[in-house]
Amino acid sequence: MANTIVWADIPVTDLGRAVKFYGAVLQAEIRTMPEMEGVALLPGEQGDVSADLALTENSKPGTEGTTIYLNSYGDPEGMLERAAAAGGKVLMAAKDMGPMIGSLGFFLDSEGNRIGVHKPPEGMS
Repeated sequence: MANTIVWADIPVTDLGRAVKFYGAVLQAEIRTMPEMEGVALLPGEQGDVSADLALTENSKPGTEGTTIYLNSYGDPEGMLERAAAAGGKVLMAAKDMGPMIGSLGFFLDSEGNRIGVHKPPEGMS
């Protein structure tokens, strides 16, 4: 079955600051899109669920509403530490939520968004 969610925009107020922050958190290059002003792509494979950083008048960063969860690639604690070191704030340390969910943690990004980090339960990927 295909993914129900296919894309997410993470609202930002300062694209350069957000690109630097997410580059540090994800330990990856965040590519700006010269042909699309105010957009930078987060790393991902074609066909997978993905996201971008979006500087638009229609969306504002916040801690209420929809939450996206980043793949921590098995290291939610490390991702939370990188978020704090890059200028974010850990809102909830990684916590085991049981065999159906795995581990979750939350950080406040450089723009004021609440972002989740996820590690699948043992035996799932």
